[in-house]
Amino acid sequence: MCLNTLSNFNMRIYILLFLYFLISNTQAQSQSQSQPNLNSLGTMQFIVPSSAGTTGDQLARLISSKLSSRINASIVVDNKVGAGGLIGIDYVAKSVPDGKTLLFSATAFSTLSALRNDLPYDPIKNFSPIILLGTSPLVFVVTNSMPAKNMKEFFDYVNKQPIGSVNYASPGVGSVHHLTSEMFLQETGIKLTHVPYKASATLINDIVAGHIQSAFVVLQTSSQMVLNGKMRMLAVLGQSRISQFPSIPTMAESGVPIPPISAWFGISAPANLPSSLVIQLNNEINQVLNMPETRAAISKMGVEPVGGKPEKLEMLIKNELKIWSQVVKKGDIAVD
Repeated sequence: MCLNTLSNFNMRIYILLFLYFLISNTQAQSQSQSQPNLNSLGTMQFIVPSSAGTTGDQLARLISSKLSSRINASIVVDNKVGAGGLIGIDYVAKSVPDGKTLLFSATAFSTLSALRNDLPYDPIKNFSPIILLGTSPLVFVVTNSMPAKNMKEFFDYVNKQPIGSVNYASPGVGSVHHLTSEMFLQETGIKLTHVPYKASATLINDIVAGHIQSAFVVLQTSSQMVLNGKMRMLAVLGQSRISQFPSIPTMAESGVPIPPISAWFGISAPANLPSSLVIQLNNEINQVLNMPETRAAISKMGVEPVGGKPEKLEMLIKNELKIWSQVVKKGDIAVD
């Protein structure tokens, strides 16, 4: 009798354990199935707030092409331009956070946020950072007729000229080039006259022609002209020297107290994107960035591939918002 009781007791234990594992496994499968999956999104769209043919647009099309083949999804690149990028950015901010709509953000994301206090979105609260794709350092260049060969000689030259007689150019008021120049003037105390342009290409041509004496420009727009001896590069605004121009010192090495500044490109999504999709998107795009052919294509654009965790992009944006807000306030800079 005791043996039968013990046997029945063991049987009940086995049945209970079986039912426990069965229920646990069912729950796990149910939770797994309820989690959004990147491979089931179908058609996605990359919103690019800049014109077709720009570096940002080319980079967006490169990444979308590689990513679509990895996740078996169709990705449409949509250039929503206007208001300095605000239209495209706001479109994503108000989109459903389901992973189907992504913002191909760039430097203007943070400069625009610092310049305007009437934005229809919050640059931090309304977005989920996904990944920092790449950066391209700003460099300081001068026309060949300028006698300065380094930053010290540039300051000496400017200080000997009538105040405001030496000019600098930027591709528009409020651009990262303009704000960087303003920070440069604020920190060094020198006086230069701003000449705003509508496009970097025209600006570069006028530096070569000698109409413009100096400018902060993005590396990829000026490197060929420097290599061909059409203009002179005096300093790099990066953390370190760049391999293409190893003899050109950084601003820090030149004794100029301004932080490293680069043009950057990243991908964000509407706020409250499920964490599982953030992780999947970040992992897949990192894989795309690590492809040798992708890195070669990006480097050819003058952009240094970065990648990494979403927090890297988040920290960059927060840091730039702080820097540019201070520059804008101190310089009383406004845009129409």
